[in-house]
Amino acid sequence: MKITEASLRNPAAVAVAVVMVCAFGLMSLLDLPLQLFPDIERPQMSIQTGWRAASPQEMESEIVEPIEAVMQGLPGLEEIASNVQAGNSQISLTFAVGSDMDAMLVEVLARMNRLQPLPRDATPPVVQAGADNANNSLTFFFVQKLPGTPGDILDYRQMIEDRIVPRLSAVEGVAGVEINGGAPEELTITLNLERAAAMGIQIPEVAAVAARATDVSGGIVQAGRREYVMRFAGRYSPEALGELILAWRDGRPVRLGDVAQVEVKRPEQRFFAYQNGNPAIGLRILRENGANVLDTLNEVKAVVEQVREKELKPLGLDIRQSFDASVFINRAVGLLSGNLFAGVLLAIGCLWWFLRDVRATTLIACAIPISLLATFIVLQLTGRSLNVISLAGLAFAVGMVMDAAVVVAENIVRLREEGMPAGRAALEGTRQVGGALFASTLTTVAVFLPVIFMEDVEGQLFADLALTISIAVGISLLIAFTVLPAAAGNWLRVGKQNPQQHRYWAGVSEWALRTTTGRRRQWAWVGALVVAPILLTFALLPQIDYLPPVKRAAVDAVFNFPPGMSPERVNREIVPTILQRMRPYMDGEKAPQLSNWYINVWPGGGTIGARVVDPDDIGELERIVRDEIVVGFPDTRAFAGEGELFGSFGGSARAIQIHLQHGDGDALARAAEAGRKRLTELFPGANVQAWPNADAGTPELRISADDRRLAEAGWQRPELGTVVRTLGDGQWLGEHFDGDRRLAIILRSNREEDFSRLDAAPLATPQGGLLSLGELARVDTVLAPNQLRRIDRRRTVTLTVDPPAAMSLEEALDIVNQDVVPALRDALPTDAAIRISGSADRLGQVVRTMGSNFAMALVVLFLLMAAMFRSLRDSAFVMATLPMAVFGGVLGLLALDLVAGQTLDLLSMIGFIMLLGMVINNAILLVAQTRDAQAAGASLETALQQALEQRLRPILIAALTGVLGALPMAINPGPGAVIYRGLAAVSVGGVALSLVFTVVLVPALLRLAEARRPVRIRDAAPDGALPDPLS
Repeated sequence: MKITEASLRNPAAVAVAVVMVCAFGLMSLLDLPLQLFPDIERPQMSIQTGWRAASPQEMESEIVEPIEAVMQGLPGLEEIASNVQAGNSQISLTFAVGSDMDAMLVEVLARMNRLQPLPRDATPPVVQAGADNANNSLTFFFVQKLPGTPGDILDYRQMIEDRIVPRLSAVEGVAGVEINGGAPEELTITLNLERAAAMGIQIPEVAAVAARATDVSGGIVQAGRREYVMRFAGRYSPEALGELILAWRDGRPVRLGDVAQVEVKRPEQRFFAYQNGNPAIGLRILRENGANVLDTLNEVKAVVEQVREKELKPLGLDIRQSFDASVFINRAVGLLSGNLFAGVLLAIGCLWWFLRDVRATTLIACAIPISLLATFIVLQLTGRSLNVISLAGLAFAVGMVMDAAVVVAENIVRLREEGMPAGRAALEGTRQVGGALFASTLTTVAVFLPVIFMEDVEGQLFADLALTISIAVGISLLIAFTVLPAAAGNWLRVGKQNPQQHRYWAGVSEWALRTTTGRRRQWAWVGALVVAPILLTFALLPQIDYLPPVKRAAVDAVFNFPPGMSPERVNREIVPTILQRMRPYMDGEKAPQLSNWYINVWPGGGTIGARVVDPDDIGELERIVRDEIVVGFPDTRAFAGEGELFGSFGGSARAIQIHLQHGDGDALARAAEAGRKRLTELFPGANVQAWPNADAGTPELRISADDRRLAEAGWQRPELGTVVRTLGDGQWLGEHFDGDRRLAIILRSNREEDFSRLDAAPLATPQGGLLSLGELARVDTVLAPNQLRRIDRRRTVTLTVDPPAAMSLEEALDIVNQDVVPALRDALPTDAAIRISGSADRLGQVVRTMGSNFAMALVVLFLLMAAMFRSLRDSAFVMATLPMAVFGGVLGLLALDLVAGQTLDLLSMIGFIMLLGMVINNAILLVAQTRDAQAAGASLETALQQALEQRLRPILIAALTGVLGALPMAINPGPGAVIYRGLAAVSVGGVALSLVFTVVLVPALLRLAEARRPVRIRDAAPDGALPDPLS
């Protein structure tokens, strides 16, 4: 092998290269971003819109539906989903995997320009690439008003926005900061209806005159040699706006201040937040993709500490962190690092036990740090991060990177013991096994290619695992071909063959040959180790799941409040009770002790999030929140459970969504309520939600115009619309900019708090004189939805259920399809549509994708074997050892399920693909050595004897080091262990079972073929060995 020869001629260059790799690897390790999960790029976009004071129906008809119409037909668009609420909406566009999202963003922006003009007071739509989810959040803080501090927490909102948000946004790695709590101040004109009507001032006139008070530019004029900018200062300042003349009565002006009060104030509070029992304003800090989470968090915390001492403390305020990702990251990475270190020690200990030679053990073990450090270099060059997934890949690679080094070192030692000189033994020992090792390494890397190039979310999530293992194993082969021979020639000691060991391995070889003597025994072994594992695998395959439930040591509770209950009333009647119930746990008077907690309240709903000092108490906290904190509130629904990192707030990565679609909203509501009750019966204790909630309607004062009376009064419907908005949440007139901030100008009436006699509101009209609203329109009280949901341009109600932890997603999906969907079809009109989505939909796609990847891996392995052995028959013999390994992986999962509860989730599926490349190496070595001996003139029996005697020990060492390297991850519980323990169980079970029976199955297969037809080696290399891949 030329590369080995070059290494033997230049050992100093090899040593320098190793030192450089280690140095650059350490530098890369320190520079790699550290985060919990890899960055995920979803083929999604969102369009956020706002229109103050608009009902959900108005938002739908005037903004959402027109946007959906222009987006229809986008190339690769798979789904349009819209969530509509009073005053705002979000439209999500989901594209096919592999779509060019940059080109799609340009196309979406171009189509937005085709929209008809939106309402004048609607905010411009904001188009954002990617999905807005919890994984984009770096951390959460709350600014609290401490007890004894005067005023309202919202009095400090502008200060927070002006002085704190910019400092946090400037931290490297922070993408932005969102403020949750309160709304910006407005320039409010509060009209006295009685006074205005008495003076004959019409509401539409007030709105029109106030809206026309704007600045006007006159352009540039020249006067001699100078130029002047001409501008008409028509806009009033807030202080002078009251001087605006509305009309003249009896020769005297009626000014705005005569009939209205003008002031800058906050709008009605619709969002309430508390942290640790104190009124608060929430800050959500978003992270940039690729940012080092721990470094960014540390810098954010440093800025927060400065803000606390210099800005907030003097005002009687405090700022406290709520969700701290660094805690979980440090614990998860610490556990995984410990598993990796334990795996290294176990693998090296196993290696020494077999070799009983410190030098040989050290030389082989050096492959671990060199391979891992070189992997860090490649990870940095490819823009990857150091996360739980990539660290798990490194931990699995620990045992695998020694495989090639063990085989090469074993062969070199054997040749030295036979008397061959050191340099020739290093070269010849590497050359003899080079073809087989190249084939085995190539197969290990090849089976991961389908995973690495998966473009969907799951592929992006777990590509780091496949990439790190592939890189480490590939580099380990290079080390075995270069570093190890160069060092072995000078460092390995020459010993004598151990007769006892030789007799032992000879005895094992004789037993394997004796056991497979005779056609009947050979067929029996093939049936027991090939056919039976296939049948048993399908019979014992565990239930299929999507993603593992990764808990985040926090309890979340979700509220649905009674219809029409305002946030202010919730804050007055329900929140104080919750604060009182939580106080003893926060103060340490009751166990478990809380580290922090918060509650958010908005129209129709709310959330609680709580964390404990001792993570082991999280189960008790979940029980307390569920059974003590959120109970006893009339007509209020609440669900509490431990949050998951793969799921959104109040949900999990295993949620099943059932979309009900029909034009009849009442029929949808009835069917959704029936479906929710049925799901609650079938899944006791599960989180079952309906969106929109059928019970979350809002009492609506519906005003229907009397067109005849309206015309007689001299108005039309637009003027009456202005009146209604003024009587309600306010009519938007424009904006006022004072050089520092922009204030919305809102015209309101003085009847904000009294709507019981809305029809008696006095109105001055152009021709009808003084009339009441009831004389111009009919006022009815009805129940209207406060939320709307649309999927693919159809009204939709979505039922969501999170199956219990003990139930797999596959099992839950079967229950839904058999017991829930038929009942829903009976409750809905015949032309209604029912579609299952969410994780259930993803599960089907993932199973198909992983099935095709598994089949692709098998095909790739077979073709590689055929190319290496130059024989389809030998390739088939090697592939025949795989069913036994797959069955061992199933047994590993079942064993783990008995102890800790484990399903066949996505990562476990990837484990079976990884297993193919791991276990096939043993069969490759045995078949390759047998064929090499036959090419040298030996009979099949002699060749099998030599192959077993020479390759059993390195095969056993390599397999056991792989098992022991993965074993800590399978049995060591802790934060994040649920992510990779299924994969570890598959690896341990599959490699262990394959190791036991490969030594029997391979001789049985080769002997069967020999009995039927003599082996003919075609196109063999001159010396009978596999072709040298690196010559």
